[in-house]
Amino acid sequence: MEVISAPSAPLPNHGEILIRATGVGKIFCRDLKKSLIYGLCDMVSELLPSSKRNSSDEHLRKLRPGEFWANQGISFEVRRGECLGLIGHNGAGKTTLLKMLNGLIKPDAGSIEIHGRVGAIIALGAGFNPILTGRENVYVNGAILGLSKKEIDDRLEGIIEFSGIREFIDSPIQSYSSGMQVRLGFAVATSMEPDVLILDEVLAVGDAAFRTKCMRRIGELSKRCAVILVSHDQSQISRCCDRTLMLDHGKTCYLGETSGALLHYNEQKEDDANLTASELLHPSVSGFRIITPPEGLSLDSGATLSLSIELSLKEKFNPGLSLIGFVDHRGLIVAQADIQQYLPQLLPGMHRINIVLDRVDLAQGNYTININLWADNWHTILVSSLSRYRLKVSGERFLWCAYRMPIQKVRVERLSDA
Repeated sequence: MEVISAPSAPLPNHGEILIRATGVGKIFCRDLKKSLIYGLCDMVSELLPSSKRNSSDEHLRKLRPGEFWANQGISFEVRRGECLGLIGHNGAGKTTLLKMLNGLIKPDAGSIEIHGRVGAIIALGAGFNPILTGRENVYVNGAILGLSKKEIDDRLEGIIEFSGIREFIDSPIQSYSSGMQVRLGFAVATSMEPDVLILDEVLAVGDAAFRTKCMRRIGELSKRCAVILVSHDQSQISRCCDRTLMLDHGKTCYLGETSGALLHYNEQKEDDANLTASELLHPSVSGFRIITPPEGLSLDSGATLSLSIELSLKEKFNPGLSLIGFVDHRGLIVAQADIQQYLPQLLPGMHRINIVLDRVDLAQGNYTININLWADNWHTILVSSLSRYRLKVSGERFLWCAYRMPIQKVRVERLSDA
């Protein structure tokens, strides 16, 4: 696979290298029984001096039946004061890489150097004993990180305050919701003054206010430690990360500036989405299309968007809910515009509906345009057009998508009679 390496701007005031990965690889086996046998053979092999392999050639070794590379040939460095984003599709090898960085599993190829104290949240509830209380788990985690009881005592109040679960701190962890576990885990990991902080999808659970507080904390920590952040939320990656590493099927396919990484990620997701174009027309509709260039629409984030829709009717139509939706690479509707109030009664014949959206505040990437037109009784769907019309958004900004898009104007022309 081709590796895209984008030049990145110099990072001022960044210190020593705290994380260095060189040609890191990890092999897994799909079959449990074979995995146990291979593991036993490898343990015996490591004890025999005559069977030692050249570590530089480990990534070239032939896989045994059922084995595959979960990670292969991954190399990068993270300095103090830098935040590295880690993105990729589900199963790309992100969590496996983080587990090797945190020392939970051993790499089968390459080497990893970590300098300083490591704080990590790699899985929900990881590191917590479910039968111990939240307070007791704070002391256990602190002791694992090498802190004395006095040092933990000094940090305890700040941890409880940040987590916002003071009234439950003396309850067993097993009674916590997933959001409460994330709150306490994040508070512990970030309050122990780590030199290296590893976060894997920790903000996928939790309310908006807590996520905002976490973003501020990550911003503060990234000035004095090395941070690796894994997230499928592109706004989090763009806000926090100086550089971003993108994995694809266990290999590095991009390493460079975050803006370029996210663009590359969105383009790949568009290719992999395999969204099925479908169009549902009521029997009273004889024709429907969105007038777009063959290559699709393209605009800068924040610009106006003009759409023209042609609709041929056999019967008159009283518009009900009428939505224009924007679907991202995940197949999720991230923004909509409701044009119902702008549509008059449509008589039989061909009509052209010209729509101007005042501001398309979408993040960079590729989208498809949905059109859904309902009759005024809300029981009859006239048109449902999904994933047929393409929109590419570019620019340097990564904005939160407004669920309701402002409409500048809508004009309806009757082109012919039925």
